[in-house]
Amino acid sequence: MSKLKIAVVGVGYLGHYHALKYSQLADVDLVAVVDADHEKAIKLAADLKVQAETDYKTILGAVDAVSIAVPTHLHFDIANEFLQKKTHVLVEKPFTCTTSEADTLINLAREHRLVLQVGHLERFNSAYSELLSHIDQPSFIETHRLAPFKGRGTDVSVIMDLMIHDIDIILSMMKSELKEIKASGAKVITNQVDIVNARLEFKNNCVANITASRISNKDERKMRVFQKEKYLSLDFQKGELDIYTKRKDGSNNANQEFSCEKMKCNNNDSLLNEIEHFISCIKTGNTPIVSGIDARNAIQTATQIAEMLEKG
Repeated sequence: MSKLKIAVVGVGYLGHYHALKYSQLADVDLVAVVDADHEKAIKLAADLKVQAETDYKTILGAVDAVSIAVPTHLHFDIANEFLQKKTHVLVEKPFTCTTSEADTLINLAREHRLVLQVGHLERFNSAYSELLSHIDQPSFIETHRLAPFKGRGTDVSVIMDLMIHDIDIILSMMKSELKEIKASGAKVITNQVDIVNARLEFKNNCVANITASRISNKDERKMRVFQKEKYLSLDFQKGELDIYTKRKDGSNNANQEFSCEKMKCNNNDSLLNEIEHFISCIKTGNTPIVSGIDARNAIQTATQIAEMLEKG
């Protein structure tokens, strides 16, 4: 098979890294980078020795696959046009602005038998992969995703900007439908909600308590999962997983009730793994780990949380 021709549309913070990762792969040919900022496109294209464009329409039909890393409100239109041209698409999260837009793209990809993958990066974190191997039937999940204010991503609320990661992860772990959502939040710096706490209750009685803030004084991405006779504490940033298991020796000492196994997972390159998975799915026809349907479900839950906040 000849090398896949790849382009990256949008080479801001994330798109820049997408282009770098593609340029490292021997089995693909990064042919173009596209950005409305001509100087930005020219500079990166010169560094990577590829074509620079300011309008994605100039490469429609000329590439096999594309990464889309533009502002969220542009995701649908650009992905739609590439899928119409039978081009495989990896689009950054959040997938789309609405579930109806997501459904249109999912159906289009299915019709043309194309790979449609969404960039929920935490699914490729090696520590999260290790966590999954220990999950049985969670009864309570708690997440904290905090970040200092960076300015980018403020075209959407913190729900779509940060919380969407944990929503996607929790929905992928659960084998039960949502029963109830409660939420509270506040606008602090932007005109969108900047800090949110949401409580998701599932039909199997598992509860997930999710907190996201983009006005914190620190970076933190942590998750705790509680299940029968065990709880797991995951630090996405440090790649650390602590597994606390109830002892079987009948000890009455409260301090020895649980044994603890501390695991330091490999500090893998999650974005490179995500992109390699995208290429592999194109070649094999396999369904991506984060499919359009997965991302659509996360959008639906995020939208319901936003609606709860609107209702006060």
